[in-house]
Amino acid sequence: MQNLKPILEQYPDGKREYLIPILQEIQESEGYLSQKSVIEVGKYLNIPTSKIFGVATFYNQFRFEPQGKYHIQVCRGTACHVLGSSTVLHEMERILKIKAGSTSRDGMFSLEVVACIGACGLAPVININGEFHAKVTAASIQQILDQYKNTSPVDSEENQSNS
Repeated sequence: MQNLKPILEQYPDGKREYLIPILQEIQESEGYLSQKSVIEVGKYLNIPTSKIFGVATFYNQFRFEPQGKYHIQVCRGTACHVLGSSTVLHEMERILKIKAGSTSRDGMFSLEVVACIGACGLAPVININGEFHAKVTAASIQQILDQYKNTSPVDSEENQSNS
């Protein structure tokens, strides 16, 4: 956990209405909301930790564990749903042995369901660290994941910038 002091100092009044912006900044900085950071925010804003977790779990934007090196977003928008994203999601969960909202034990992959990626013409579509994969099928998932297992995140970024 990084030092939260610089984030908290941006909200010197310590008012409750700052809770969500503070949590958003912590997640932006750390990648997720750790238990320690939630406790510190509670002390700073004088709010019970249980209330903070209640607020943070209400909004699906907040995560409570670090993302994997490869963060997979599975679109469940209407076009993707109609064209089989449910099957894609279930196969992804089976192969990775995790449920949506979780990170694999090795820290390699995290899986998230999103309402709509905005790429309906590519449906069903997944996004892995900003790289879109179009017309994904249950049969193509293993091959897609293998590409990432055999590539470091830096290599993947270099490939994207060379495209």
